[in-house]
Amino acid sequence: MLTLLKLLKDGRFHSGQALGAALGVSRSAVWKQLQHLESDLNLSIHKVRGRGYQLAAPLELLEQGQLDTSPWPVSINHSLDSTNAEALRAVDRGATAPFVVLAERQTAGRGRRGRQWVSPFAENIYYSLVLRMDGGMRQLEGLSLVVGLAVLSALREVGVSDVGLKWPNDVLVNNKKIAGILLELVGDPADVCHVVLGIGINVNMRVASEVDQAWTSVYLESGVAINRNVLVSKLNDSLRIYLKRHAESGFSAIQSEWEQNHLWQGREVSLIAGVHQVNGTVMGIDQQGALRMNVNGEEKVFSGGELSLRLRHDS
Repeated sequence: MLTLLKLLKDGRFHSGQALGAALGVSRSAVWKQLQHLESDLNLSIHKVRGRGYQLAAPLELLEQGQLDTSPWPVSINHSLDSTNAEALRAVDRGATAPFVVLAERQTAGRGRRGRQWVSPFAENIYYSLVLRMDGGMRQLEGLSLVVGLAVLSALREVGVSDVGLKWPNDVLVNNKKIAGILLELVGDPADVCHVVLGIGINVNMRVASEVDQAWTSVYLESGVAINRNVLVSKLNDSLRIYLKRHAESGFSAIQSEWEQNHLWQGREVSLIAGVHQVNGTVMGIDQQGALRMNVNGEEKVFSGGELSLRLRHDS
């Protein structure tokens, strides 16, 4: 089925006879594979008598050869439950970090707080980088915020100029989510552990009715479909630079840059944890990446993976 998809990815018409000859199968076998492409990958295929079969839109697949300059080994997967889940399984199997897991689609993509991450085939980037951490908690301080800056930098390089950050793990354009980050840790954070830096970027996605929040994509912002291999390469380079700075100097060296890119700096917000809500004004972040808020004239600091930050209606 993947071989057939590679034949069709150019978006041109291909006759059933030509496809069958290329695959070494009958035209009826080609027809069955086309049905699987439509049902399994939710791809739209035009069928025109006398002309053959054509994808509704050309596809740019992730290609190992275009990612050879990656600073880390990269595995590209046709379909996974989630790249983070596969990365954690690879750690369990004894894979040597650092390494990157990519997928063309996810069947059970995850966001923060148990949310689904909608992951259509060959439209976006589903990316997990696994790092081994030796030497305690300091290396984890503000790490998700550092990753956010790396994603921000990569998106600006491909022309998304209005992009900014929202504490703790969202990347937004005009208050619409274009990327998200999910960090997962296995092992002893006080000694030796592995951390998975999960990144989802909406790249060429145009329609996603199942997304339950305001979203956008590189395509919707620029009007141009981009090669995802190029963006993955820029993301790799950006992560390498920011992670090196973080490892050498700690999060405090990056704190000011993060605050300069925080879209909600100085805004009136509500911080929600379960059924509890705290209202205040964003002051910034501390040297560990925790959120600083003015609450009724008093500075308070908040951190934790289950917190949600929202703008107040009167902000």
